[in-house]
Amino acid sequence: MEQIFRTVIVDDEESAIDNLSFELQRYSYVSVEGTARTGSLGLKVIEKTKPDLLFLDVELPDMTGMDVLARLRDRITWNMRVVFYTAYNKYVIDALRSAAFDFLQKPVDSSELQMVMSRLCEQNVKSDVGNVAALLKDRPFMVMTPTGDLRFLRASEIGYFRYLSNRKIWEAALTDGTFLALRRSTTAEQLCAYDSVFIQIHQSYIINMHYLIMVQDNRCIMYPPFNAAEELLISRKYKKIMIERFYQL
Repeated sequence: MEQIFRTVIVDDEESAIDNLSFELQRYSYVSVEGTARTGSLGLKVIEKTKPDLLFLDVELPDMTGMDVLARLRDRITWNMRVVFYTAYNKYVIDALRSAAFDFLQKPVDSSELQMVMSRLCEQNVKSDVGNVAALLKDRPFMVMTPTGDLRFLRASEIGYFRYLSNRKIWEAALTDGTFLALRRSTTAEQLCAYDSVFIQIHQSYIINMHYLIMVQDNRCIMYPPFNAAEELLISRKYKKIMIERFYQL
């Protein structure tokens, strides 16, 4: 019996969902089980339908496609292949490929979709993306700046995040000594979901536990180049959670 790939499409453009759904009708082994136009709704549809195949837009109104995958990190208990697709140019797609997913460029070209579907059939799905956590491990993740630019980072490049209340944005403290501003809609939950090494210690601070040397008088002492950060104080609200996470790493 031919395997049927249960499929979900998450895209903020209704026309793009319709076009892709139409293209997928050509494949008898594909069944579109659900669609969503935001990341939050997409998460609900994915967990409800448990698809074998997920088409995920890179940029959604409430979060990025990588944010969606980060939130799924510990929830996926079934085998699922992810295909990102985006209206960004081929150079951005080349950068995204470093995360080892399949990608398509909008508008979806029939021949390119055919190549993706052929790879899907040729490879053993059971050995692939069943564990999203393993797939994301040590992979670069995508963040977006206030100007809409995409930036790809690894956890090892970030010592901590800090929230600037006057600008209402989060910034990432990078190993090169600079701070990278993130788009205003970025939340602490999204940042912590990128990698298990990120833990919130204060309403305004999230640290990379791999750079933590010790805690002294409720202040985090960090390895260089973040050893000069004096502001990394642990609030009572987050202290217990931070200690528990420290012993899990």
